[in-house]
Order: sequence, then structure tokens, then C-alpha cells
Amino acid sequence: MAQERIYRQLYKAKDLVYFNVKVEQTDLDIAARSMLRKEALQLVKRYRKDIEEYIKRDRSFLISLTPIPCFPDAPDIVRRMCYAAQMAGVGPMAAVAGAISEFVGRELLKFSDEIIVENGGDIFIKSQQDRVVGIYAGDSPLSNKIGLRILAKDTPVGICTSSGKIGHSLSFGKADAVMILSKDTALADAVATAVGNIVKGADDMQKGIDYARRIEGVSGVVIIVEDKFGAWGDIYLVKL
Repeated sequence: MAQERIYRQLYKAKDLVYFNVKVEQTDLDIAARSMLRKEALQLVKRYRKDIEEYIKRDRSFLISLTPIPCFPDAPDIVRRMCYAAQMAGVGPMAAVAGAISEFVGRELLKFSDEIIVENGGDIFIKSQQDRVVGIYAGDSPLSNKIGLRILAKDTPVGICTSSGKIGHSLSFGKADAVMILSKDTALADAVATAVGNIVKGADDMQKGIDYARRIEGVSGVVIIVEDKFGAWGDIYLVKL
């Protein structure tokens, strides 16, 4: 049974239309000015096909836990994932959810001037007004107690979350939540994974923050471990 994504019911904007698009493992929650499910479904299928066909050529793209080069003629989404993996020091599939969020989201901007695409906690957002994104951190007492205010002028932006305790994504750490902000959503996803791998406990939060802040393109980081959190960057934390 797929994990119930209860966080999707939290903090939904009332001025947008929400709909779900699911193709195999890809499960997107999308907000737009109007119903764009048909358009989004076509995009998800296109980008999944790009990735799946590339994996048939190079299986290491699917299984590698470290950066690998991609072929010069690789599809745009594959090259973006390889770049993100190289910057973060992880395998390219660590960037897949963020990459799909952004590639689908940017295409949907042709139909709506506001788009939010959430893919397993990895978000691409383009907004005409300030928004608040709640931080879901599982059983942590800080879960759904703090959030990020995302300024309209700073969008489009990627906001990606990794956890060593929640979800099906591979993590070698124990953080309740690692949230990364970047203009490149694939990069935010890959770095969230990398930092999540570093944080085995509260004592590692500073190490994780230092790792993230050294990566070009990362604009902010929030780490939650049990009842403690650390943050760095151009971010606005708010109490929920």
C-alpha cells in the first residue's frame, strides 16, 4: 500500500485548484489557476519516458549512489539530474523527484501564471503572492509547527525535503527532515539527500548545514532532528 501523504491536506491555498496526477511511482499534487490534469498527465508521461528510455541505455543511471557522467545526447531532464548529482555528491536518481516537479511545473506555466507541483515532499513553486510551506517532520514535536514563508519575488524556486525516518526514498541518516531551497529543484532534491545522509543525529546538524552552504545554487537549508532544528540561508521561518 502506498504511504498516505497526509501532509498534502495541510496548508493548501484556497485560491488555487488542486488535482492529483499519478503514473506508476510518480505521484504529483498540483495547484494551478485552473484544472490542468490532462496537460500534466501528458508531461509526466513524457518525462518519465525520457528517464526510462535512458536507463535502458545506461543502467548505472538507475542504481549508482555516486555521481556519474551522462551521454552527450541525453535528454534535458537526465542531464539536469546528472548535474545535480555531481554538485551534491550523490547518485542521479536522488534528483528524480525534484527534476520531474520542475520540468512539469515549468511546462504548466504556459497555461497558468501560478503553479505548485509537489512530488513526495519535493516542490516546484511559481507564485504571484507570498506562500507558506509547512515542514512535515514525522513524529518530531516540531512537525507542522514551523514553516517557510516563500516570497513571490523569489519564485520560481525549488523546496525539497529528505528524511531518514519518513517515506520510501533511500537515506543513510536519521534526520526527521532536511529541507533545501534552490532555484534548481533537481539540485535541491539531490542536496537534501546528501545532507540527510550526513545527519545521523542532532550533533551532525552543523555539519549538514556546512555541507549544503558550500554548494553553489543552494540558497537555504533547514534541518530537524527530534526536538531540535538548525537553519541557514535566505529563508523566512514562521510559526504555524
